[in-house]
Amino acid sequence: MIRVAVVGATGYAGAELVRILLAHPEVTLTTVTSRQFAGQPFTSIYPALAGSTDLVCASYDLDRLKKEADIVFLSLPHQLPMKMAPELIEADLRVIDLSADFRFSNVQRYEEAYQPHESPHLLDSSVYGLSEVYADRIRNARLIGNPGCYPTCVLLPLIPLIRNGLVSPANLVADAKSGVSGAGRGLSLAAHFCEVNESFKPYKVTQHRHNPEIDEILGMEAGYGVHITFVPHLVPMSRGMLATCYAQIMPSIDARRIAECLRDSYDACPFVRLTGEDRAPDTRNVRGTNFIDIGFRLDETGGTLVLMSAIDNLVKGAAGQAVQNLNLMLGIDERAGLAPVPYPL
Repeated sequence: MIRVAVVGATGYAGAELVRILLAHPEVTLTTVTSRQFAGQPFTSIYPALAGSTDLVCASYDLDRLKKEADIVFLSLPHQLPMKMAPELIEADLRVIDLSADFRFSNVQRYEEAYQPHESPHLLDSSVYGLSEVYADRIRNARLIGNPGCYPTCVLLPLIPLIRNGLVSPANLVADAKSGVSGAGRGLSLAAHFCEVNESFKPYKVTQHRHNPEIDEILGMEAGYGVHITFVPHLVPMSRGMLATCYAQIMPSIDARRIAECLRDSYDACPFVRLTGEDRAPDTRNVRGTNFIDIGFRLDETGGTLVLMSAIDNLVKGAAGQAVQNLNLMLGIDERAGLAPVPYPL
């Protein structure tokens, strides 16, 4: 049985990791850490898991992790994982980082969006953990940079079409909406109930840190520099994410070619559900799951492809994809621990 630890287990993504890993048939969750709640039972922070675990939150301790874990999830704010990952890897542990610290291959792009990087030597060996796209590299990785929630929702619909030359990488637009849990568990005025309820607004327009992450991956796929105009919005719901992307189709491309490309790319992927032109994705249908629902409409008059995708930002956009990457690293069924039947309502 593979032993796993979650460092930073009491944030929203960390708690989702705990929830998923407790039911995983191939791993044992041995350690959960928390700076704020060290010494407290995990269920005193998240009573919903009462009866499911008796784990007590511990302080971060490298020696303990060496003894109790084979793979470590880092569910921490940016800047902390870059300090911890080198010592964990040196201790022969495999690392899945949910922050942005190891998502970039270009250190300058990371530092422009975040802060100076203290472990740039690891960027060449880290693997971007977009499970459906980079599975072959993920299987052999020792360090995974788990994608952000918005990039996951935007990249999965776009990458097959760019790879196959069906849409132009120029003038791409992504209009995306996220539930409030995307802001994390920390206190913030912008996330207060009275600020969010009965409200719908864009934020960090052209300045969101996920924009350069998306640009880097799209550029890698296109073979040259790509920029997408990215506009995130905050919607008054706890969890869920929906992205609507706009792209110009290449000459002679029709809806049939678009559908075939998506189907050929994702037909063998258990967590991608194609709604085609029959049904638009809805965040309600993916809540609590690791699914991404992808649909499209083609505006033939304007030559514009409208791609729509929905995920649960805490599962497919964070903890679920991290566990999917764990499964790939272990060489087991991608669905292990991630196959609950979705809520019908």
